[in-house]
Amino acid sequence: MSSIQILLSVFFLIIFSSCLPTTQNKIPKLGAFQKNIHRTEPQTSSKSSSKDLVTFYYTQTLDHFNYKPESYTTFRQRYVIDFRYWGGANTSAPIFVFFGAEEDLDDDLDAIGSLSDNAPHFKALLIYIEHRYYGKSIPFGSRKEALKNAETLGYLNSAQAMADYAAVIMHLKKKYSAKNSPVIVIGGSYGGMLTSWFRLKYPHIALGALASSAPILYFDDISPQEGYYSIVTKDFKETSESCYNTIRKSWGEIEKIASKPNGLSILSKKFKTCYPLNRTFELEDFLDSIYCEAAQYNHPPEFPVSIVCGGINKASAARTDILDRIFAGVVAYMGNRSCYDMNEFNYPDTIYEWRWQTCSEIVMPIGHESNSMFPPAPFNLNNYIKDCKSLFGVLPQPHWITTYYGGHDIKLILQRFGSNIIFSNGLRDPYSSGGVLNNISDSIVAVSTVNGSHCLDIQRARPSDPDWLVMQREKEVKIIEGWISKYYTDLLEVKDQTPF
Repeated sequence: MSSIQILLSVFFLIIFSSCLPTTQNKIPKLGAFQKNIHRTEPQTSSKSSSKDLVTFYYTQTLDHFNYKPESYTTFRQRYVIDFRYWGGANTSAPIFVFFGAEEDLDDDLDAIGSLSDNAPHFKALLIYIEHRYYGKSIPFGSRKEALKNAETLGYLNSAQAMADYAAVIMHLKKKYSAKNSPVIVIGGSYGGMLTSWFRLKYPHIALGALASSAPILYFDDISPQEGYYSIVTKDFKETSESCYNTIRKSWGEIEKIASKPNGLSILSKKFKTCYPLNRTFELEDFLDSIYCEAAQYNHPPEFPVSIVCGGINKASAARTDILDRIFAGVVAYMGNRSCYDMNEFNYPDTIYEWRWQTCSEIVMPIGHESNSMFPPAPFNLNNYIKDCKSLFGVLPQPHWITTYYGGHDIKLILQRFGSNIIFSNGLRDPYSSGGVLNNISDSIVAVSTVNGSHCLDIQRARPSDPDWLVMQREKEVKIIEGWISKYYTDLLEVKDQTPF
């Protein structure tokens, strides 16, 4: 981690450690892929990228929506192309475009599999575009300058990102004489939101969109605030009721021990923290992050929720106390370490950029009520606004997403003017509580699986994949085939028409 990354992370932690109670304002990780997954089976690697993927940089406009002199400033935006399977512009072979989101594009290239798995069948050109302000696509010359203040961060938003994608796609279609090649955009999580919105805002550029695990309805109180944590609770309870009960009781036990003389010291030793706890929130937030990550990325064949509960239940059989059982779950999930960093989940390189986005437009009111396995912590917009004002000096815009992209009465509205979007979800994914789970029209369809997890359908296929996952992917491919087939029919009809 670079010095600037460390400073930003520390700054972030200092600011938010002073905001009580911080758990009310926490937006669980929205990334499409888990970074530190515990694997019991080797995964097919995409490391052939060194020879199969070619990296380019596009000279991108800083501000697409203004005409002040500074708006014409440019930066280098990274994109990667895989030419191996493309049938060529002469055959109008399709172009699949993956929208990078709130992370380095390298992370996506290692994890995304749906494009390369299906490219031979479609003879598709594969393009991966990095999101502005992430990875190597940094305006203002350096990350330090780009994250300097709200003035420089102000160019980081979803509308600018989608305009970037549009500019890159149009540039490449012209460069490769691919005017008639249909474009399918694909993304997961926040990237899935972008693909669905892109299809609505740029229908002349993208023929269709696959939006995997995109919680586009988790805004402006369209979905229940407790939806995310309700599914986390459900996942654990269905996996093991005794594990669920142990977790539910543990929060009170943490507070009970903390209230004793040297209570925080006792908790620090019990959980082998890398530094002494200053307050119980640090431990509680760490445990909250483990349970949420395990549920969100509860992929087969590892099933992280089972790993956590396996550790807890094994310790329960040994008649240990509640917190020893909880710690056993931590060890099972994180591995046996000399100590455990309570801030481990707060250190991603992009935490500051993403926090800016959630403090400006991506305001997702997520909280938990008394009926979950977590202590009550309803979302508090006033505290959220106070936190963001303290950190960035700006006020969040909680109604902007629904104002700009829609969301309320989505079925009534989109079935009248939208088309060609797949909303895919796994119902064990906590973020599915804000996803589109029912068909909106014949061509805006929901494809969901009861046992699926976050963005699982767009990951690389593996021999161990269960039948329900294989079928979900096959259904998505069939739908996209229909879009492209209809496009080719329409293209022939247009070519046959006599010009006016």
